[in-house]
Amino acid sequence: MASAGIQRRWAALGAAVLLCALALPVAPAYADQSAHDSGEQVAPGMTYRSFQLSTAHGPVVAYLLTVDLSNPKVELDLLHPPVVAARDEVHDMTNAQRAVAGVNGDFFHLSESHEGVAATGSSVGPEIADGEDLKAAVPNGQRFGPALPDGTATKDVFGLGTDRRARVSSVALAGTVRSAKGTTALAGLNQYAVPVDGIGLYTSEWGEVARARAVCGTDADRSAPCTTDTEEVVIRNGVVSAEQDQPGSGAIPGDTVVLVGREKGAAELEKLNPGDRVVVDSRLEAADAPPLEFAVGGFPILRGGTPLPGLDAGALAPRTSAGVSSDGRTVYLLAVDGRSAASTGMSVLELADLLRSLGAADGVNLDGGGSSTMAVRDPGQPSAVVKNVPSDGAPRAVANGIGVFSVAR
Repeated sequence: MASAGIQRRWAALGAAVLLCALALPVAPAYADQSAHDSGEQVAPGMTYRSFQLSTAHGPVVAYLLTVDLSNPKVELDLLHPPVVAARDEVHDMTNAQRAVAGVNGDFFHLSESHEGVAATGSSVGPEIADGEDLKAAVPNGQRFGPALPDGTATKDVFGLGTDRRARVSSVALAGTVRSAKGTTALAGLNQYAVPVDGIGLYTSEWGEVARARAVCGTDADRSAPCTTDTEEVVIRNGVVSAEQDQPGSGAIPGDTVVLVGREKGAAELEKLNPGDRVVVDSRLEAADAPPLEFAVGGFPILRGGTPLPGLDAGALAPRTSAGVSSDGRTVYLLAVDGRSAASTGMSVLELADLLRSLGAADGVNLDGGGSSTMAVRDPGQPSAVVKNVPSDGAPRAVANGIGVFSVAR
């Protein structure tokens, strides 16, 4: 199915790509393969092209979507399944949401080591779609993916502000649970892991997947045992309707929220009884202004035109990343094939340097490996197709992605 949409347009960057001065000796230099190609405009404000690089470790095939946010007819938003705890393929999400193009997004809860506990499929970091807060970030020690560079966290995101400028930011959860018994801070929103001693909020956006994983592991150790010191409270129309010792499962109605507490958080929830009135407030707040209309999790690899210190320079893999120009007006969505003779993949350091060479000042690393996918709807075609070569042999279902949309203004 994916192979029908795979197209190769071998083009090169306009000049050689140089590694940063602090690059490790094992990092290769790139060489041009052919004449510069600015790419094809697939819709107003969107340009797509593929190109090949020559490196010391072999050829690398890359795919680039360039988005001009100064064009009022283009928009960025989150690609996502109908609920948080679910996965779908990038091209299917792109077509379902009527986007022109998209790439895969954040790392996600793909596998689970706790016996009897199912993987939720939900993402590591925050999600904001069309201004709506869908989920918050799990603790750093509960994440999946490569080691985080120093100074980064699961709360880091790539997003679009209300000023129509893209940026790399950080998003934190703020919220409270208030009743006649007292006020307690919220520590989670629709996430597969609640911080130790915390209370997590689950809404209809979560889906039907069991909430048992929320109380497994610790903030520093994803594989630590699940705690049995837990409490779950169901609140319907602002009134406690049920409580139980263990997290439950099943779809949550729109007029209902579920609170899951562990350790000290469980002790706070145990104070509540059926019939108690409870006010739950939650919001995701960006570390900088203005507010974000869209956000997807990803760890920073490029800041102010410089790759972050300590990025891995050895492991080669398929990669996906998102970068933005210094003025926030140009977005670079980049996918790189890997694990084949045709394309050896890139290290995270190489990816950061390639983003910089394309014009990005800031950028994040998104999920890679078998998740790396770019889908584009060619002009005159009814649907988007996969352009890269997924390393699993077929597109992988993922938690979310970045969609590029044509809008009428």
